[in-house]
Amino acid sequence: MGRTHSNGYNRIANFFPELTHRPVLQAVCSRNEAKVKAFAEQWGYASYETDWKALIARDDIDAIDICTPNDTHAEIAIAAAKAGKMILCEKPLSRTLAEGEEMVKVIEQAGVANTVWYNYRRLPAVSLAKQIIDSGKLGKIFHYRANFLQDWTISPELPQGGAGTWRLDVEAAGSGVTGDLLAHCIDTAMWLNGGIKDVSALTETFIKKRVHTGTGKVQEVGIDDACLFHCHFDNGSLGLFESTRYARGHKALYTFEINGEHASLRWDLHDLNRLEMFDHSDESIVRGWKSILVTDGDQPYMDKWWVPGLIIGYEHSFVHQAADFFKSLQEGSKCSPTFREALETQKVCEAVIESGRTRSWKDTQVQWPC
Repeated sequence: MGRTHSNGYNRIANFFPELTHRPVLQAVCSRNEAKVKAFAEQWGYASYETDWKALIARDDIDAIDICTPNDTHAEIAIAAAKAGKMILCEKPLSRTLAEGEEMVKVIEQAGVANTVWYNYRRLPAVSLAKQIIDSGKLGKIFHYRANFLQDWTISPELPQGGAGTWRLDVEAAGSGVTGDLLAHCIDTAMWLNGGIKDVSALTETFIKKRVHTGTGKVQEVGIDDACLFHCHFDNGSLGLFESTRYARGHKALYTFEINGEHASLRWDLHDLNRLEMFDHSDESIVRGWKSILVTDGDQPYMDKWWVPGLIIGYEHSFVHQAADFFKSLQEGSKCSPTFREALETQKVCEAVIESGRTRSWKDTQVQWPC
């Protein structure tokens, strides 16, 4: 994620020249000195550190961007807030709800600007879906469904823990697909369709034991490999969500569909510049799903890029969120999703995990909008 964020910062000056607040890549931090030195040289950072505490202590650092495994989010964010630094944090906000609540408490007490990198909101087709939904064109919403499918953990030889596979270690990650993949789906869903009220979930860990890179021993696996849940939204609509890392043939299949009284929308990450729409008000002889290629200058963010018909990619969502963060500083506003908003996603994730464990419905206690 360090590369995607750094690329986002580096693009701002050229494509968002109107911004008066711009990033200065003053320092980057990683534990491996050889690697962080090379990274700094490649991406244009003026210096580097090998201890994040030293980075936070520096007077020439105004903002901290947290791209670390989940088990360090809270400690770094809290220390940064107490030092008066602005904070941009990778998702999920935290491993647990309690951890996230403490982060929000300290960040809000410090009054520092903050945002969480739920970047899919900033893809133009997804932002356009938001505009259409908010216009009321769909009418009353009945259904929201989403999935996020991968296949990279099927091998039982894959270890847990360590630099490449910390997401399989419950101590580092907090949860499996729920916090890693479904968190994206949940954030987008609540941004588009409002708060999630309650959930009923089914989780599964297909490979029960793996070698841990830290100990060299075979240990129990504590994360969820797959999760299904259904839910009620505050607006009365029903939600259906699925995520797994065991869907052979899918590397990153993220889709959502929303069905309303008058119209429906659907989107697929594999074709991220395109939004599909069914509008029942169309004349019957031409009524059907239509494909909207989101590349025109009057569509979200696209006036910053190329001529109509030419597409952008995944990496641009990070450029857009970085630009929105600096724009919020310029305007004195908040950059959504804030830590407070990301905590609401954490509430749903925790309810999903608990529901799967107890095989029962769980209220989320989500307050949306917050």
